[in-house]
Amino acid sequence: MALLTEAITRHIGAALPPFRFEISRNDVRKYALATGQQEPRFLSGDEAPLLFLFNAMMPLTPLDQLLPDGHQPDSPLIPELPLKRIMAGGSEFQVFGRLRCGDVLTVHQSLKDIYEKDGANGPLIFLVFENRFEDENGRPVVIEKLTRIAR
Repeated sequence: MALLTEAITRHIGAALPPFRFEISRNDVRKYALATGQQEPRFLSGDEAPLLFLFNAMMPLTPLDQLLPDGHQPDSPLIPELPLKRIMAGGSEFQVFGRLRCGDVLTVHQSLKDIYEKDGANGPLIFLVFENRFEDENGRPVVIEKLTRIAR
């Protein structure tokens, strides 16, 4: 196996510059309608569902910068890998508070680990990211552990 080189593993610990965003009532309402939410707190925009954070982190990308398949370019935290197909591997959330309209959050994104395993159809490389959402006082609101798999 041994697909991981020092050049790849030295990316562990890399982070993107933090960015701030405000949870706006209108964005929450649009998200709630688009995702079929039923709870009045989401439909009114008073509170955002947890997965709203995925939407909030997506950059606005002009059409001419999208990939040929229509997707956005992948995270700059992903190093050049010998396996090119990147798939979702799951998310785990620690939730410390609600996501309320008007909250201003700061997101810290980092690459926490890279490791490899043998899969049923060949080698796999796992990339583990942390997305840490903090309130204006630096307290965590949500910490997401996100896994991506290259094959």
